[in-house]
Amino acid sequence: MEDGSGRPIKRVGIFVSHGSCLWDIDAARFRGMPTNMERRAGVLSCVNMAICNAVAVAKIMNATLILPVLKQDQIWKDQTKLEDIFDVDHFIEYLKDDVRIVRDIPDWFTDKAELFTSIRRTVKNIPKYAPAHFYIDNVLPRIKEKKIMALKPFVDRLGYDNVPPEINRLRCRVNYHALKFLPEIEEMADLLAVRMRNRTGSPNPYMALHLRFEKGMVGLSFCDFVGTREEKAMMAAYRQKEWPRRYKNGSHLWQLALQKRKEGRCPLEPGEVAVILRAMGYPKETQIYVASGQVYGGQNRMAPLRNMFPNLVTKEELASTDELSGFRKHVTSLAALDFLVCLKSDVFVMTHGGNFAKLIIGARRYMGHRLKSIKPDKGLMSKSFGDPYMGWASFVEDVVITHETRTGLPEETFPNYDLWENPLTPCMCRA
Repeated sequence: MEDGSGRPIKRVGIFVSHGSCLWDIDAARFRGMPTNMERRAGVLSCVNMAICNAVAVAKIMNATLILPVLKQDQIWKDQTKLEDIFDVDHFIEYLKDDVRIVRDIPDWFTDKAELFTSIRRTVKNIPKYAPAHFYIDNVLPRIKEKKIMALKPFVDRLGYDNVPPEINRLRCRVNYHALKFLPEIEEMADLLAVRMRNRTGSPNPYMALHLRFEKGMVGLSFCDFVGTREEKAMMAAYRQKEWPRRYKNGSHLWQLALQKRKEGRCPLEPGEVAVILRAMGYPKETQIYVASGQVYGGQNRMAPLRNMFPNLVTKEELASTDELSGFRKHVTSLAALDFLVCLKSDVFVMTHGGNFAKLIIGARRYMGHRLKSIKPDKGLMSKSFGDPYMGWASFVEDVVITHETRTGLPEETFPNYDLWENPLTPCMCRA
């Protein structure tokens, strides 16, 4: 590894990364509490990305990486460790020729209490999507001086097109090969997938739907949705309480909501998802695995989707309480099950953005893009939904034509591309 000027770097110092998410812990209190499922999925996807970045940065600086520490969940008092989710032995062994990884802080280091708390031992001012040379110029000298440093947060602190190609390839190897879930998680996910395929008594394909319409997501979006006056008033009060700076006096929000919907930045409602899927040709009998938190509006909001596709099922309906009890100890284990069942599905449908869906679509592309992954064009769909003169035949034609190329095939990368959702160039050419 070189320092950017052509000079090789000797392995110097050790650093430990602290895997925290954008809204994890303190931020959640200011931006609205996410539901349990929403939080689990977010934490899992953030952990994946943070670990990939931590390994890449260790390679850039030629430093030793201490096994990343996951930030404690202060709300659910969850103390998940990396080894509670992933096969750590495989992780270390697989990457041994790329980065030296140790399980714990060395015994000779006596200032363990200072890590993550002391300014002298923690690097916090890392810009988003930082280039490789930022770490060489700003972080490496501090590690040389202090021997051990902590870096946090990490989920989005390394760029994509401003780092050497081999670093992106390394991140791909970490994401798709080094990070393996524990065998018991893999086995339970396989069992759930088998049960999905055999719900009718004979083998059948199934669809996985990542439905993002929790109260926190609806509130944070500042979009307008179908509902009674009472529901809209309650949502306005909720937004005013949780996001007072954005809410202000509320007078500007209607125009903002219209603009966001036109730009495709609003979560799809369950009823909208149902209409899109039916227009794509999926029949009423389609078996659908739902990965979702508590849907805002409850059963009334879910009714249109369930009426058109009655075979909706969650992991709680596929498995017994006893079978899932061992996975409830850690907030990310249940999300890992959802992740793997979605990954194995014949068709995966995302209804809004988010790292969880991005990682699934990216992994399905990396595995050979044989399985369809649908990313609805919400902007175009909003125009169709809002056209009172459009008939069903015209709507179906719009949906089919629009989504012919939105099925999870690899796409060309572009400046500031998202490595996790579209791993074509860095990962699939020479991973």
